[in-house]
Amino acid sequence: MLPFSERLLNLTAWNPPTNMRQITAIDAHTGGEPLRIITGGLPPIEGNTILERRAFLKTHLDWFRKALMWEPRGHADMYGCIITEPVTEGADLGVIFLHNEGYSSMCGHGIIAVTKVAVELELVATQEPVTTVRINAPAGLITAHANVKNGRVTSVKFENVPSFVLHRDQWLTVEGLGEVKFDVVYGGAFYVYVNADELGIGMANADYRSLIEKGMAIKNAVMNALDIVHPFEEELSFLYGTIFYGKGHAPGTDSRNVCIFADGEVDRSPTGTGVSGRVALRHAQGELAVGQPMVIESIVGSTFTASVQCVTTFGPYAAVIPEVEGKAHICGKSTFLIDPDDKLGRGFFLR
Repeated sequence: MLPFSERLLNLTAWNPPTNMRQITAIDAHTGGEPLRIITGGLPPIEGNTILERRAFLKTHLDWFRKALMWEPRGHADMYGCIITEPVTEGADLGVIFLHNEGYSSMCGHGIIAVTKVAVELELVATQEPVTTVRINAPAGLITAHANVKNGRVTSVKFENVPSFVLHRDQWLTVEGLGEVKFDVVYGGAFYVYVNADELGIGMANADYRSLIEKGMAIKNAVMNALDIVHPFEEELSFLYGTIFYGKGHAPGTDSRNVCIFADGEVDRSPTGTGVSGRVALRHAQGELAVGQPMVIESIVGSTFTASVQCVTTFGPYAAVIPEVEGKAHICGKSTFLIDPDDKLGRGFFLR
């Protein structure tokens, strides 16, 4: 028999059977929040716009999302995206975001991670000290700027879509919480914003389960009570999650955000769309001037720096263009196999 070291090489040299579909991915994270970037192996995705391609995925290929986001390849808090060809002139790429419940309209941590991967893996032409990447997302065109040094991306900032307050200073009775004051704000997705400090809700790691329960209770109550309507896109007219906010825990931070989204996922990052909505809300409240930075931390202590770049209008709403900056890291390169005989391999998840 061959020595063990030589036999071990058989594992790396193994080629899967031809009846198994191979799907390739780059794994990254932004502030602790995962992003599995699907790079190959999917069937063609039809559509002339990102929303059309997302609709095609929902209708015809949704089992791929479940297979790649859910167990056994993912978990209940997994997040991912599919990179596509761009759909508008001047854009560098398109992106469709995936999670445990379905498909999100925009994802700030995803934009930061995708930009890092696109620059460092040379999907786009790289320039130092700044490389600009234009990305077609479901919510619209996103412009990201990667700070580059010696070929490595040290941080990414992006200009988000117009963000605005939809419902302000609302009150609602939520089971288990009583009367809850909240705002509904759009930052690429609609969130309900709740001051956790005022309600006595903790936002530390130990509060993880409680935050899910309370966040989903608030989200469901607001969905049942209010209409959530995007001024232009019916497909974006839904409440994505609940954002608890309060005082920062670490020195140098202005606030802590904990986002509970989709089917009870907990964002490990401060949430790029969430902090976009947060600066829009604070600007509407007269608490944040144009260009004034705000450092927001997540449940794990990672931070984004956000500001109002300029004011604008979006349909009938007074809006702002937020700018969000954060850091991402590449943490894996994978080839996933889809065995047609593996029923559980099509995806499941447990909490």
